[in-house]
Amino acid sequence: MKIETKAVHSGYEPDPTTKAVAVPIYQTTAYAFDDTQHGADLFDLKVEGNIYTRIMNPTNAVLEQRMADMEGGIGGLALASGQAATTYAIVTIAEAGDNIISMSTLYGGTYNLFAHTLPQLGIETRFADPEKLDDMAALMDNKTKAVYCESIGNPAGNVVDLEKVAQIAHAHGVPVIVDNTVPSPYLCRPFEWDCDIVVHSLTKYVGGHGTIIGGIIVDSGKFDWVANKDRYKRLNEPDVSYHGVVYTEALGPAAYIGRARVVPLRNMGAAIAPMNAFLALQGLATIPLRMDRICDNTATVAQHLQDHSQVNWVRYAGLSDNPHKELLDKYMGGRGSGVLSFGIEGGLAAGTKFIDALQLITRLVNIGDAKSLACHPATTTHRQLTPEELASSGVSEDLVRLSIGIEHIDDILADIDQALAAAK
Repeated sequence: MKIETKAVHSGYEPDPTTKAVAVPIYQTTAYAFDDTQHGADLFDLKVEGNIYTRIMNPTNAVLEQRMADMEGGIGGLALASGQAATTYAIVTIAEAGDNIISMSTLYGGTYNLFAHTLPQLGIETRFADPEKLDDMAALMDNKTKAVYCESIGNPAGNVVDLEKVAQIAHAHGVPVIVDNTVPSPYLCRPFEWDCDIVVHSLTKYVGGHGTIIGGIIVDSGKFDWVANKDRYKRLNEPDVSYHGVVYTEALGPAAYIGRARVVPLRNMGAAIAPMNAFLALQGLATIPLRMDRICDNTATVAQHLQDHSQVNWVRYAGLSDNPHKELLDKYMGGRGSGVLSFGIEGGLAAGTKFIDALQLITRLVNIGDAKSLACHPATTTHRQLTPEELASSGVSEDLVRLSIGIEHIDDILADIDQALAAAK
């Protein structure tokens, strides 16, 4: 099936008992066992089935299968938020004494997680410059467990050379984790470029309507954990916390996503609510239509801003003179999604006036909504970063971030123009 069809159909057929066409919301805490042995077999991973909604749920399972199918992976794990997905993606394979390599151009919450919280757990983050990937290898050692990047940086707007990142990481026996939230699987599928694990904030383009919080990890099933068993002992040696199971033996290519479910999710508990999974599925069905409209609108807004006398600079990879245009063409067919940033003549003061003057575009800290949104990252999403961290993340004080929605383009441009006039 083509991806537009997968977004509507993957992972579900009409319920055999009720014949329900829409995915049912299984609003239940737990599931009955046939007998004591059945319960034991479920907990030993000997048979498939449901145990407890913190670990799995039939509604959530449809979302996991649909996202995995769209990304081209073998399995997914839906979670309570994008931050939970990022955290669990790391702690599934990393522990105290280990390190990860991350591109420095990150969403502010991810930067804080990597720079401040993971070190408190003993996991070091070594930040790499995505414009100098040849220097990344020097950061790796035998304790490096993953390389992490955003396919399109938020809010930097840069496009990471996924294929090159994967080549460097794999040469050192390390998988690549890609936050693919901004382009969504409709525009970009990192597994096609040899990346190994994908995470999403379902809150953004997948949900698409500003109504849910959710996240997901998707596993390609392609990384050879056995060939790198000395580095990934948690997947290749008996897990005393789970009846001595060896994940690579019990689950084969699904060892990683299986351990993500039965260790960090089971033990830390960031489970997505079935209702939120249901709403994510509603958004996913229309993501091709919304992303086409959003990309068209955003490209027009980016060009309009670039031509405006009050705008000093515009960051959007879809612009013909953007330094990342070639990578955007390669990985996303030239479509740059809906997030752009720009700086107004007059700096921070003018940017504040611009945002305060907006009438149609909503002021908030989110992206990927059907509605157009605006924020000032230096004082919101990236507020806790030092000036040096802001610079390495690609966030300047004058940066205004827009997430363009599906409204009529004339109305979006009219609101931007009146706000620019008010910012003079």
